[in-house]
Amino acid sequence: MGSHLAKALDSSDHTICEVYSQNKKNAVKLCKNLFLAEPTDSLDFSKSKAELFFICVPDDAIADVVENIILPSQSLLVHTSGSVPLEVLTSIHFNCGVFYPLQTFSKDKPVDFKNIPICIESSNPEIDKKLEKVALSISDNVCYYNSEDRKWLHLAAVFACNFTNHMLTLSEKLCDQQEIAFGVLKPLIEETIEKAFAIGPSLSQTGPASRQDHEVIKKQIQMLDGLDQHTDIYKLVTESIINTQKN
Repeated sequence: MGSHLAKALDSSDHTICEVYSQNKKNAVKLCKNLFLAEPTDSLDFSKSKAELFFICVPDDAIADVVENIILPSQSLLVHTSGSVPLEVLTSIHFNCGVFYPLQTFSKDKPVDFKNIPICIESSNPEIDKKLEKVALSISDNVCYYNSEDRKWLHLAAVFACNFTNHMLTLSEKLCDQQEIAFGVLKPLIEETIEKAFAIGPSLSQTGPASRQDHEVIKKQIQMLDGLDQHTDIYKLVTESIINTQKN
């Protein structure tokens, strides 16, 4: 996400001054795609001309970065996490906020930031305005969420994105096992997502579990014999769909 965000900012008339990485080779690689950025493996930015610093690291590494980073006195520090509260920064740095792009990022897959919701939170209204200005320079979708709401939004995103992707991975494995092209499912997958937003996911639910077609369910569980992971998930999700429909 840091690589994508840096490129988006760099392409929107912002100047990226430095890129930090524990492994300086990673910073050097990213800087080659930026206009004036310098790579560094030091968290001492006391001499930096930058006004805004982004922490783009795994959630469990944010606190360590905050503890060791040295910033210019009037600079603004933000993290980009959906699940980490603002307080992890306010205890260390006065001018701080959250700049959370709600999207899934893969290093070699380009994304269009114009369509990505950027969720903002900060320690005061003046910082809100600064972060909103930066966010609007790369995205048409800027929203405000406090730490509690953002935590729940992130959890919802795990179900919507990460769990969905895992289901697609299991689906692909079943196709591969039978030498069926996974791509044949693409129209189905696209229609599923489109319909979920057109009429709502609960009203879009179809399939044997939704119909409570226990004969088909029984046969499909038998087909999964020997595939323990698939079987367990099939049973759990099927039961969840049936219970949801009942309620």
